[in-house]
Amino acid sequence: MKMDKKELEAFAKEAAKGIKTPEDLNEFSQMLKKITVEAALNAEMDEHLGYERHQKSTSTNSRNGKTRKRVKTEDGEFELDTPRDREGSFEPKLVKKHQSRFTSMDDKILWLYAQGMSTRDIVNAFDEWYGAEISPTLISRVTNAVMEEVIEWQSRPLDAIYPIVYLDCIVIKIRQDKRVINKSIFLALGINTDGHKEL
Repeated sequence: MKMDKKELEAFAKEAAKGIKTPEDLNEFSQMLKKITVEAALNAEMDEHLGYERHQKSTSTNSRNGKTRKRVKTEDGEFELDTPRDREGSFEPKLVKKHQSRFTSMDDKILWLYAQGMSTRDIVNAFDEWYGAEISPTLISRVTNAVMEEVIEWQSRPLDAIYPIVYLDCIVIKIRQDKRVINKSIFLALGINTDGHKEL
């Protein structure tokens, strides 16, 4: 599953209806950044080890938990869980060890997805922007991992009761299989008993 620019714009438009204050916007933005960056870091670890999580190890090295750190962005701070390996040889490229400042790279990742760029284009963009040599395989793992995180987030357990729920749907035209079709995008924003918003 890959969201194109129109679907992302429609999602943002619907999400915006539940965002009433700058704090709401920042909270939503930080949640998206955390999900995206952690998925990308886990994909980097898959690339480093040569196998995906829960697959049989093909080397002596393996995953060894996570390290939690606070990362500063233009919009504030968020906690990031960075994967570790037993041999300590994993050197993440997206958020380096001891890096505590994360500039606009996270926004650029989302922008690249929205543009529908090819793997090769994304590799070239990372090389041009950051001087980072990233393989096409890694880019594919990152994009797949982000989608897996989205699916996992969509199927997470929900509270039994939401006193307030906003429901909406928008129909957009998208190009699929060389033809234009109507696609419905549904959004539900719930406010739980603690007053927290959940999409």
